[in-house]
Amino acid sequence: MAIQVCPNCGTRNRVNETIALAHRPICGKCSAPLTDQRDAGDAKPQAVSDASFAAEVIEASSAKPVLVDAWAEWCGPCRMIAPVLEQLAAESNGKYKIAKLNVDENPRTAAQFNIRSIPTMLIFKNGKLVDQIVGAVPKQAIAARLAAQL
Repeated sequence: MAIQVCPNCGTRNRVNETIALAHRPICGKCSAPLTDQRDAGDAKPQAVSDASFAAEVIEASSAKPVLVDAWAEWCGPCRMIAPVLEQLAAESNGKYKIAKLNVDENPRTAAQFNIRSIPTMLIFKNGKLVDQIVGAVPKQAIAARLAAQL
């Protein structure tokens, strides 16, 4: 059984994946159709690199906002914020995309956006950097900044 959050009312619904392949699941509270998890490629943060950054972030942000988490494995606050970003990605319902950029492995992109402290979260919309969040901030603060770009 998988849990799907209703995009209409926010209710968490248990969905049998086998049955969902044949019949589109609906919310038990408001009867709205639930997001098809087969199309939910944004349900987890996606790793990006120097090579894929333009396509996966800049071009993708023309369709919906993209939050890029600049992080490193050795960074304690980065590890603290990772589960929050996983939750936000799972709750996105396709409204936005979350990507992760390892600054140690991708120094060119980190330098391009002047990332001096991590974690740094960059929000892109329509191919442009529109917001920046530095440090480990609460989930509600990140969600509010993302919602402002919808």
